[in-house]
Amino acid sequence: MQPPRSPAAQTGLLIPAAHQKAAYWRAVSVKPDRICASKDPESPGLQSEFVNRDASDVVSGDSAPPLRLIVSGGGTGGHIYPALTTIRTLEAQLAATDRQLDVLWIGTAGSLEARVATAEDVRFEAVATGKIRRAANPLKLFSRSNILDMCRVPLGVLQARRLIAQFGPDVVLTTGGYVAVPTGLGSWLARRPLVVHEQTVRLGLANRLLSRLASRIALSSGSSLSLLGGKLRHSAVVTGNPVRAELFGGDAEEAVSVLGLGGFDRGVPTVYVTGGAQGAVQINRVVREVLPWMLERANVIHQCGKSSIDELTDHAATLAPDLSGRYLVTEFVGPELADVFDLADVVISRSGAGTIAEITALGKASVLIPLASAAGNEQAHNAGVLAERGAAVALLDEVSAHTLRQALEPLLRDTEKRTAIAQSARLCGHPDAAEQLAQLVLSEADRRRSARA
Repeated sequence: MQPPRSPAAQTGLLIPAAHQKAAYWRAVSVKPDRICASKDPESPGLQSEFVNRDASDVVSGDSAPPLRLIVSGGGTGGHIYPALTTIRTLEAQLAATDRQLDVLWIGTAGSLEARVATAEDVRFEAVATGKIRRAANPLKLFSRSNILDMCRVPLGVLQARRLIAQFGPDVVLTTGGYVAVPTGLGSWLARRPLVVHEQTVRLGLANRLLSRLASRIALSSGSSLSLLGGKLRHSAVVTGNPVRAELFGGDAEEAVSVLGLGGFDRGVPTVYVTGGAQGAVQINRVVREVLPWMLERANVIHQCGKSSIDELTDHAATLAPDLSGRYLVTEFVGPELADVFDLADVVISRSGAGTIAEITALGKASVLIPLASAAGNEQAHNAGVLAERGAAVALLDEVSAHTLRQALEPLLRDTEKRTAIAQSARLCGHPDAAEQLAQLVLSEADRRRSARA
């Protein structure tokens, strides 16, 4: 159930962060004692909970046995939320045929995925993990921290292998991040079907390893197919990157009402600026420099994050009265996000996998400003793919007030151009990605059950 909408506070241009962030932090901030610690998989308590799962597939009457799924992926929301969305979609698909889903999430103790899984009532178990800290200098790969972390991976594989044997999954789904490696390797050792989902155009380091062991590889973009070898390409299918279902139910008028946007001029476009939950200082800086120019041509909803909220609130107070009503600056956008997207004509944002999935599924014109420090330069690659298809405008080189103004001007001035980019974005999107990925997972699980029958 979507959290109740929070009424916009009538305190000028700033919506207080407390009520906006409540729904978000309820999902990611739970008491540590609710999270299953990294238990010894051989302990009696764990054995009693999971032992002989395959043997327990005995049901009374005509009831179908539950589908058992292990999920692993984490570190960032980009890896976590596609997995969570797929779980919820699978639950709905199975419920339609009177079946249930039994899920175990394997991740890192004390992590974001641990908090999200527990808040969503998904069983969670932790294993040891190791992270490779990449650097331009290859010698730095052999740093002390990398070596120590890599020594933890074999332990994590053993722990994951035992959890898999005890839980008895029909299928394992990994969604990337270094935490997925032990679970993926464990599933291969246990001979369980492994579905690997990649959110970006180019496979991440963990998925490049696990794809060689996977039963199926689920891709978010057709552009990824040409990057796979012949053998891997045969096991790949383009599902898209799952997007939360609630984002498709937005109402622009509700955004105006809830956020108190009475000063917005509905005769001009609305621009939604976002740097993600934490904001993006680089985007905030260049938007501030062109803000008066933007407000002469558009309304602006600016989600700036905690680090920039005070500075931008002070700056908003200096705007001319005829422009200030068109500007809303806020630290965080919570349950109103779907409505904000519905109101927005143009989105200015980073180009992470989750953002790309949302703006293409929703069909939004956008100006993308990649995060230069993203692993493998993946954000620049994501933005470049959309720009080549006329589905976005990308600032791939210099990011300044001048280049942002050049990118925005034709989108704000020319309705037909803005519409054409939005339509191209929609063609690149996969609004049914969650259903497609859930069906792929289900088919692999059923294939295994049929082989065992």
